Amino acid sequence: MEHVAGTDAANPTDGGDRPDPGGRPGKSEQTRSLILETALRLFRERGYDKTTMRAIAQESGVSVGNAYYYFGSKEHLIHGFYDRLTHEHITRCRQELRGVRDFGDRLQVVLSVWLEVAEPYHAFAVQFFRNAADPESPLSPFSAESYPIREQVTELFADVLRGSSLRIDDELAELLPELLWLHLMGIVLFWVYDRSPERAKSRAFVARTTPMVERVITLSRYKVFRPLVRDAERLIRDYIVPEGVTPPEQHR
Repeated sequence: MEHVAGTDAANPTDGGDRPDPGGRPGKSEQTRSLILETALRLFRERGYDKTTMRAIAQESGVSVGNAYYYFGSKEHLIHGFYDRLTHEHITRCRQELRGVRDFGDRLQVVLSVWLEVAEPYHAFAVQFFRNAADPESPLSPFSAESYPIREQVTELFADVLRGSSLRIDDELAELLPELLWLHLMGIVLFWVYDRSPERAKSRAFVARTTPMVERVITLSRYKVFRPLVRDAERLIRDYIVPEGVTPPEQHR
């Protein structure tokens, strides 16, 4: 993070975050959104590593101190982007899942919608992934900093399960949202490196793997697979959940 001497980060000068009587976002939220949009544009034009917080502030028309007030570092900007992408993804899914009961169809909706909302950002996704791939980076999807966003997505997968007609063992029902999140991470990795027109290969990958995932989940309800389910649960809790983070007791 760049050090800025004498900033006015503690006292942003653009006003409070009081919502407009007409329902529009307050000035503070507008400023935050402007800084984030500017940062994403500069990341596309200059690259993530070459874009400084000072340049983002200048292009946004705010002081460097105000830029740091809303986003403490470039990593915080990327988390702001993750938040926005996740919110759009979940909102779209809630709408498109209405009336869909088949588990495979519901899973297909969630994965396909993610590809749609992420597509506008594909051009610079590799830059983000380069930083997120660093296990020490707060941008890593496995970091403690990213865990709140991850929880939102695992809860979405829990809703996929709850709203479906699929009936599975309680142990698997608790574990499944995390496993589906890991499946999504594999799709994200494939998508990042997909150079096919409009990511046609990624969409085909989702279409082909979703029925496979559904079949495996359906088979796993049989008793012979329960020891494997328990092993997978311990594996996730011991190695996938970030250190210092207490996983939720259940997603049911």
